[in-house]
Amino acid sequence: MNEPMIQCRKVSKSYRKGTTVVTPLQALDLDVAKGEFLALMGPSGSGKTTLLNLISGIDAPSEGSLVIAGEDISRLSRRDLTSWRAKHVGYIFQLYHLVPVLTAFENVELPLLLTHQSKKQRHERVQAALDLVGLGDRIHHTPAELSGGQEQRVAIARAIVADPPLLVADEPTGDLDRESATRILDLLRMLAREYHKTIVMVTHDAKAAAVADRILHLEKGQLLENP
Repeated sequence: MNEPMIQCRKVSKSYRKGTTVVTPLQALDLDVAKGEFLALMGPSGSGKTTLLNLISGIDAPSEGSLVIAGEDISRLSRRDLTSWRAKHVGYIFQLYHLVPVLTAFENVELPLLLTHQSKKQRHERVQAALDLVGLGDRIHHTPAELSGGQEQRVAIARAIVADPPLLVADEPTGDLDRESATRILDLLRMLAREYHKTIVMVTHDAKAAAVADRILHLEKGQLLENP
């Protein structure tokens, strides 16, 4: 196995739902190599999105260690975790989460506004990211003027514009037709193979999962190899 990007050791996550304590993940171990494209499958409520949120630093584990790119993020303060996430993780959502009143260019630029880059540097990065996803000619279009597949490609450009080593994708093709979904999956595979991004993708679609290097199934808090 190549050098690890993700090392989960005995990771558990519990939270309260009314008077009940829910534990979707319990003592989970996971290794993902740098540059690997991993697909996570499993029934609704199996903890897939919980695991994705832990890996991306959006949430923190209740127990265990979570080492990403050599740093145990389970030990970081909330403030340090926010800073770490901005540098290391790009998140791709099923429903894009674009700002409706902003153009494609402005949506992609948003993560860079928190950096110390000059306006010229930001604009060069945004243009490069939009060119990479095939939307260099749509920079002035708002989300309403784009198709669903184009909106998702804008979302991917936004996720990669800061050049993070890790991309996490939660059902990135779930709201798309098959042709658009295929284009998105080809793009993700290219980012892993040619740009050496580590990608963890949650999906219910077996055809989508098949493009990944490895498929794991999450069942009752346990990860199983694809049968």
